[in-house]
Amino acid sequence: MRSHVLCLGASVLLLGCAATRPPTVEPTAAISTAAPFSATSELAVQQGDATFANHRLRAGTTLPEVRIHYATAGTPRRDAAGVVTNAVLLLHWTGSSGEVLRSKPFVDALFAPGKPLDATKYFLIFPDSLGHGRSSKPGDGLRARFPAYGYLDMVELQHRVVTETLGIPRLHAIVGLSMGGMNAWLWSELYPDDVEAVMPIVALPTRISGRNLLWRRFVSHQIRNDPEWRGGDYTAPPRGWREAFPVFRMLLDGVPHLQATLPDAAAADAYLQEAITQAARFDANDILYSLESSADYDPEPALGEIKAKVFALNFSDDEFNPVSLGTLERLMPRVKRGRFVLQRGHEGSFGHFTQAHPEQWAEHVAAFMAYVEESPRTTGRSE
Repeated sequence: MRSHVLCLGASVLLLGCAATRPPTVEPTAAISTAAPFSATSELAVQQGDATFANHRLRAGTTLPEVRIHYATAGTPRRDAAGVVTNAVLLLHWTGSSGEVLRSKPFVDALFAPGKPLDATKYFLIFPDSLGHGRSSKPGDGLRARFPAYGYLDMVELQHRVVTETLGIPRLHAIVGLSMGGMNAWLWSELYPDDVEAVMPIVALPTRISGRNLLWRRFVSHQIRNDPEWRGGDYTAPPRGWREAFPVFRMLLDGVPHLQATLPDAAAADAYLQEAITQAARFDANDILYSLESSADYDPEPALGEIKAKVFALNFSDDEFNPVSLGTLERLMPRVKRGRFVLQRGHEGSFGHFTQAHPEQWAEHVAAFMAYVEESPRTTGRSE
């Protein structure tokens, strides 16, 4: 098996890849790192709610009714047998929803006519994952009495929406960001015959550990151990969460970007205040559950069984998924039809949250979709 590796800038050079410059983009009104969790949809969509009665979670508990909100854009195209052939699933990151992926930066870079996921060509599906957005979540009323869920539960419910509610037996592609990228890895293993290709962005195919795990545990401890949390029955955002959020944000931002934008104490203080203000707009229980839901994520043992084409993208200034660990270089050779890109970070990128600035990586989505459309003979790989 050959592992296809595309290398950019300061990324490691493997298999004769030549160094290239990071993508050149024009300044845009992209989502700022100050508010990468919510935005206004600017894509014409049809919205719906899928409800499933007595849904059993992997931990053994049962939700009497679970609601998964979703939106679709574009028109399904069908083959001679009436099967939809152009469905693309878009999966959001932690603490967000499908709506943020329909905001202006994403529409302009990915979904507009002629763009890689042109909504006039593809049938786009945007679910709010379990625990997020308008889907069932602790903040709806159960608070800390909401049953614990995991990434496996998220993916199972996404699959039910696609196959049962929308009647689509096989997805053309999945593009997932961060948590959504980890969901995409799980899709390729749990439902190997139900998706042609996946693009995990800033999501490594291994269990969460190290800095990423410590970040999650730190925030969880700050919430759970705060007397103001009151076992989940707080009346205002707990102080522990509000004070943890600046660290939450800082570790997701890019080191070169922070160095360039926080030159003095006044700038740093403004960053801290802005983060504390932003934290107050979140439901701490929803964040707590979403961070802890990653505990069941570990696609590494089954990477060799993936049938789908995989095109992974990471950024060199993503301190959550440090390129210095060589994780993609070590694990991607196990994926039969796997390729990956390591894009160089710079002062104008945003570390892990470069994901919220699709104009900086849209060209790789174009490369992914070109790979999806390649015939087996063109790919030069054994099926």
